This record gives sequence, C-alpha cells and structure tokens, in this order.
Amino acid sequence: MGAAHSHEDLELLDSDSEYQEEGEEASYNDASEETPDKSSPSDRRPRTPSSVDDVEARLRALKLKYPTASKNQKSNLQNEVKLYVHHGGNTPKAKWVCFEKLTSYSFLKTSKVGRVHGGEDEADEESESESDGEGWWVLKVSSKVRVKVDAEMQLKTFKDQRRVDFVDHAVWAMKFFSDEDYQVFLGKYRDCLFENTYGYEANEANHVKVYGKDFIGWANPEKADDSMWEDAEDSFSRSPQTVTPVRRNQDLTQEFEEVANDGIQSLALGALDNSFLVGDSGIQVVKNFSHGIQGKGVYVNFGREQQRGGAGSSMAHSTPKKALLMRAETNMLLMSPFNDAKPHSRGLHQLDIETGRIVTEWKFEKDGTDITMRDIVNDSKGAQLDPSGSTFLGLDDNRLCRWDMRDRHGIVQDLVTSSAPVLNWAQGHQFTRGTNFRCFASTGDGSIVVGSLDGKIRLYSSSSMRQAKTAFPGLGSPITHVDVTYDGKWILGTTDTYLILICTLFTDKDGKTKTGFSGRMGNRIAAPRLLKLTPLDSHSAGATNRFRNAQFSWVTENGKQERHLVATVGKFSVIWNFQQVKDSGHECYRNQEGLKSCYCYKIVPKDDSIVESRFMHDKFAVTDSPEAPLVIATNMKAELVNARLSMLGVAGILFTDFLRVTGTKNLPVWYEAGRYMYFVSPGSQAKEGSFFGLGAALDLEGLEAPFVRCWVDFRYPGGPLLNPVGLAKDIKGVGAWRQK
Repeated sequence: MGAAHSHEDLELLDSDSEYQEEGEEASYNDASEETPDKSSPSDRRPRTPSSVDDVEARLRALKLKYPTASKNQKSNLQNEVKLYVHHGGNTPKAKWVCFEKLTSYSFLKTSKVGRVHGGEDEADEESESESDGEGWWVLKVSSKVRVKVDAEMQLKTFKDQRRVDFVDHAVWAMKFFSDEDYQVFLGKYRDCLFENTYGYEANEANHVKVYGKDFIGWANPEKADDSMWEDAEDSFSRSPQTVTPVRRNQDLTQEFEEVANDGIQSLALGALDNSFLVGDSGIQVVKNFSHGIQGKGVYVNFGREQQRGGAGSSMAHSTPKKALLMRAETNMLLMSPFNDAKPHSRGLHQLDIETGRIVTEWKFEKDGTDITMRDIVNDSKGAQLDPSGSTFLGLDDNRLCRWDMRDRHGIVQDLVTSSAPVLNWAQGHQFTRGTNFRCFASTGDGSIVVGSLDGKIRLYSSSSMRQAKTAFPGLGSPITHVDVTYDGKWILGTTDTYLILICTLFTDKDGKTKTGFSGRMGNRIAAPRLLKLTPLDSHSAGATNRFRNAQFSWVTENGKQERHLVATVGKFSVIWNFQQVKDSGHECYRNQEGLKSCYCYKIVPKDDSIVESRFMHDKFAVTDSPEAPLVIATNMKAELVNARLSMLGVAGILFTDFLRVTGTKNLPVWYEAGRYMYFVSPGSQAKEGSFFGLGAALDLEGLEAPFVRCWVDFRYPGGPLLNPVGLAKDIKGVGAWRQK
C-alpha cells in the first residue's frame, strides 16, 4: 500500500506459449517457454514420467499437443483481447491470473447495468443496441465483465503494454494484440464516457457545447497548452527521487492520533499553540508541537456550556460539523447542519476558547428573512491569525457572501438576550439561477474559489462576488471539496473518484503572468491533471472508496510553497508530492492517454474510518524536513478519563508498588513503568484496552520539550492519570495547576 505500483508493474510479455488458466500459479506475465540448462548432466538423462499428468505437461511444453492459436490465424471474434483478473489484493501473495486467453469486448447501450446472472446474455443482447436507444453505455467482456462506462471504473491505460486495467467487482486487465486495436478501444471508450457523463453524443460540436471554446483542450489534452505547467516548475528543483521526503528517524506517515471520548466530527488545526478535536458533545484541546499534536486534558463540554449560556442555546442538542478558528485562534465558530441529508444551518455558535464558554449564538439573516448557509471559511488563508478579525465568508446553494460579527450599533450581544443576534450581510450576491454551490476556499489575498454540483469551478476576486472572473468546466463529477494555494496559482478539487488539479496562470495581452482570479484567462488554458488511485488500491478501499477533503499542505506567507497534497479515502490517507504531480516529465505521464493522471502516492492505512487528514502549519516543519507533520483524525471512540479519576491512578501506584516490594510480582518502579513497557513490548501502551494504553487516549500534562516524545508511550511514566493539571477547567487554569 505504500507504493502505488506495488502489484501492477509486471509487464505482459507476448509469447506463443500457453497461458496459465485461472487457479494456476501465475504472475501477470504470460507463461514463457523455459530452455533447459545444457550444462546440467541431470537434464540429459531420460526421466520416466510418474503420471499421465507429467506426459500431458511435457507434450504441452514441446507443442506436440494442444496447439495454440497463432497470431496469423484468423478468428471469428471481433475486438479480440486477453483478459486477466487480479487475486490477492495487496497481500504478498497477490498475482494476476489469465482468465481467458482469447475473448472479445463490446460496448452496448442498455438500461441494464451490471452483470446478468444466470448464464448467457444472448436474450438480453437482442434488445441492446450499439448506437441507438435510451440507457447507458456499458462495457461487456466475455461473460463475466459488464460494467457501466464511467469514472467509477477507474480505468488506467498502459500504452507501452497495449493494456488497460479497470474495476468491476474485481480488478481486471485487458491486453490488446496490436496498437491499432488498443487505440480503437480507447476511442470507443472516450465516446461512451462522454455520452454517459453529459448526455450528448461525442462530437466536436458537443465538445464545444460542454467545455466552451476556451477550454477545448480539456476534451483534447494532446492539443492543450501545457507551457504554464512547465513555467510553474521553474520555481522548484526537479522532482526528488523519493515520492515523499522524510525526516531523520521519522517519515511523513508518522502521525499522532488524539482520540475523543465520543468520536471526532471535525478537526480544527491551529497555527499557534493549540489545535482542536470537535466531537459530538464537546471540544478537546490539543497542543501543537513540531512532531505532531498532544492532548492537554482540557475539554469543553457542550452540555455544560449550555447551562451557562442559558435557554437560548441549542448547542447541547446539535453536532457541529464545521469549526472555524478566528481572532488569533482565541475564538471558534461552530456550525451544525440540520441533518446528514441536509447540510445547511440557520446559524452558528461562537466559542470563546480562553474561557471555554459559548458567548454568542448567531443567526443568518438577509433583509429581515432567515436564510441558511452550507459552509463557512475564513476571509483569507491567514485570517484566523488576525486578532481583530470579525468577518468570514459564507456559502449556500445559490449564495456567496461575507458576514460581519460587529453590531451595526456597536452593542455587544450575547446569549443572555432573549433573541439571538443577527450577523450583518456585509458583501455578497444571491444568484437567481441554480448555481448549486457545494464548497469553497480562499487564497492569501482573499480571492475565492467555489466548487459546484455540476463539476464547475468558479474563481471570484476579493473585491467582487457578483460575477466569476473565470469558470472552469466540469468533468462530470460533483466537486465535494475545494482548496487553493496561498498564492492562488493552483486549485485542488475533490470528487468521489478522483482529484482535479488546475493551474490558474495565464499570460495577458501585455505579456504579464496573472491568475484566473484577476481576469479572463482567454484560450491559452492548460488542461487539468487528475490524481487517482490505481484500480488495485481503489478496489482495496472497498465500499467507502470515495475521495474526501483533499487539501494542500498549509502555508500562510508569501514566498512559501505548498509541498504536498493529502486526501482521505475511507480508511486510507493518500499523500502526493505536489512538485512531482506538476512535473510534465514525470514517469506517470509517459504512457498515458487523455488527461494526465498521477498514480504516484503514499497510502497511510488506518483501522478506523478517517474523518480528516491535514498537514500542520508550515512553521511546525523541522529543520531537516520540508514538510510539517501530518495529523489524521479518525472516528475512533475511546473513553476520556477526566481528573476525578486521578485518585485511581494513585491507588494503582500503591497497589503495584506493594506487589513489587513484597516480591509477589516482578514489576518496575511506577515512575519507570512507561519506559519499561515500551522496551519490553514496543507499542504496547498504544494498544486499546491496556492500562498503559490510556496514554494513547489522552495526555493530561502538556509537558514541554525535552520531555515530549513522538509517541504517547514516552510522555508520562506511570500513565496520564497522575497529572494534576487535568483538574483545570480551561486553558488558563493549566498554568495555575502546574505551579501548584
């Protein structure tokens, strides 16, 4: 899983020998004829066959029986291919097996998508047409493969091998007998994919209708202008030899997981001292270090704050899905959707992090009418660090706006008032036609990128939200998440089956290089690049193989460059090297057809579903690494032990020390327990259910360096229950308890 090509780079070599059938020991290579070693005396002596099977095997090897069809021999089949199936997933025993050494494929238009059970398909094929009628185009190969032509096939091309891989309940590969056969298949596949995606027949007029004249390179990538991709590489060194740079004694995949007691819903990373894990009923505060995050033992419970806030708050009965840090990370905005099916909200709660209290419950309102918002983001990439920041951006299906928390009359309102205060609509536009906005992000200067249900990505300048400066066409899949680099030169869109990376650079009529946020890009627009999982990894991801929340690494300064991309797929975190993706000479692109797709990535598998994967702020990168640590938040549930149970830790010390002194048990001294357990059983303290495993659940001490280690095993000999700072009710109280 660590390398994208672990089990697929076994070439299919043409041979006239027999192919291994399904169930035999086989690699992806066709079986080849072995030449005996003439120098071996044992091979020159005749051997007596021990069974009929040996005779059969020898006759096969000598080609005296069961002759194979030669390439010159004509067949009645059309669209001939060899069909292979992959067995074993990503295990060491994984292998490719020749399923059928000679079969055929066809593209059929039918309303019946998926395999036809119960035998042959002739009866169904009578009602299917290769060009007419309503329905979907499907690819049919042999009697086993019948799959709708769409992005979920995860089709991957290998031009040098005349081969394509794809997914249909398993991972399949087809190898073609000639370059012409290979190109004919790809042409038919693209036409069927276009029609299934957009509902139009694939022709030049419809390509212009879907993409527009300026973006025709998206339909014909070979004709697109890639000079901007090449120019963008000038600010970087060439691609490193490794896909992902590593730190000394710690690679990029070594992240620390801090688990909440009720499951993590979202992750709010801070660029200053703290980050926050937002759960169903509260927020856990963790401390930022150069090696990752560590718990501080501070937990804000929504139920408890509900009592402080008064009857007007609904926080105790809601589950925040979005957390936004503001005002130098001293405040947090929490937004809860109506439900999973309707991710909209009529308001949000403002949390004062320093006091741990929800101080305001805001309402979304325009012209005296309550409205909803789908998403909120900061005004710009670094806006959360501004101590005086009072505005943020809001997005709904047909609205894009800026909200202002400052009261028009200068009166500060909070939850003790009878009615919730109303946010001021400071700037924005309410579109009359269905834009179907789904997600958005902001650049370092406040420009805005918006992703839509139809796959379009629109760019708005920081000064106007009424009309997009640039609108990139969709590739047919909804954009579920979008991110942008600090300088606005690159956009990363997330769809269910792939990521799309777009270069916004263009040269205006005066020869100046600009971004699509500042003006119309014209027709010199580079084709996008796609980031995908290989068919093998996509199939291994299972039913949850949907990309979510792809993001760049995090910088908030001019002159600094994002180095990596990370996305979540079920239980996988997937990492790409950003510069490698941009490198036009990268090996991934050499034998591909269509839009360039990068399959070189690093997978970090977890045992539980991943909520979010994000890189910490660039300031936390150590000196010998160009990247900050990766934080992975899973939806694991672990008991959060609060300070009221600290006396149990004392009792544990007395009891275990009694057993040690009396010789009943050979136990270490309590203050050496953590170190002892680590070296006796490495990693045992992080195992769920073990006593010392409590250290993996939370850290109540927040020790500064040099006592802090990468893993929780080292953090506090004897366990976390012995730390009195767990009695602190808020962040300020931690310092007071440490003095005591």
